[in-house]
Amino acid sequence: MTHPRPFRFGVMAAKAASASEWIDTAKKAEDLGYSALLMPDHFGDQLSPVAALSTAAAVTETLRVGTLVFANDFRHPAVLAKDTATIDLLSDGRLEVGVGAGWMTDDYTWTGITHDRAGVRIDRMIESIEVLRGLWGEGPFSFEGSHYTITEMNGHPKPAQAGGPPIIVGGGGKRVLSTAARLADIVGVNPNVGEGKVGPEAIASMSADATEEKLGWVRDAAGDRFDDIEISILKFVTVVTDERDTVAEKVAGGMGMDAATLLASPHTLVGSADEVAEELIAQRERWQGSYVTVQSDALESFAPVVAALAGT
Repeated sequence: MTHPRPFRFGVMAAKAASASEWIDTAKKAEDLGYSALLMPDHFGDQLSPVAALSTAAAVTETLRVGTLVFANDFRHPAVLAKDTATIDLLSDGRLEVGVGAGWMTDDYTWTGITHDRAGVRIDRMIESIEVLRGLWGEGPFSFEGSHYTITEMNGHPKPAQAGGPPIIVGGGGKRVLSTAARLADIVGVNPNVGEGKVGPEAIASMSADATEEKLGWVRDAAGDRFDDIEISILKFVTVVTDERDTVAEKVAGGMGMDAATLLASPHTLVGSADEVAEELIAQRERWQGSYVTVQSDALESFAPVVAALAGT
């Protein structure tokens, strides 16, 4: 890119014991300057993203809400189009729609939903994105694919954002990232979770070298539209501390990697607020990762970095 995109920051949250706790999280994220509250989509111990994001949008004014990511296999795209258009309309255009092929083996085991091979799941996701955009658009839409058929359906309501909310597609494999580069507004560069869990393969793919390869896939597939893509990098561990080396050794040991690899990874942040800010600037220069999302346990400790970098 000729110049980096300004930083914006998201926080990944999934659970709350009460309405007041969830509302407090959303309001705090807005007050601390985060751009977006984002949610995963699994059948385990988490809130439903459709209901929870609707609530978060209703109690905030500027905070964007979104998913990282809706698992496509769990919802027909016509249902998802209606749910997301409704949230976007009622939030005055503050929704981001992350769509994924589905990956966590437990979700399929628990529910009995068929866990097809990755290629089939990705094919379905690609069709789903086309259906979403078609139903968000003006007038009746028809589509006939290998997995979905839509016949003269005029999606209602229409979203507040013209053409629909921005679509996020993320992944760690070549086909998903290449697809994201061609179709998505926001590309999430993630670990490879092809094992169906966060195991050794995923941990290994968090390295700087692995990320370099992934960005190469994105650049190659995006071609001339690369400059129009926002690159999102999710942080799995964020520890703001003045004892960088000591904490990095401890965290790295728990993840099965050495401290140097952990500190170089774009998916982990350890250090003082100033050190973390410098690291993010360096990562944006190298990988264009301007959309940075941390886990909810770092919501407050990471806030000085948000204050220093958001919009710059």
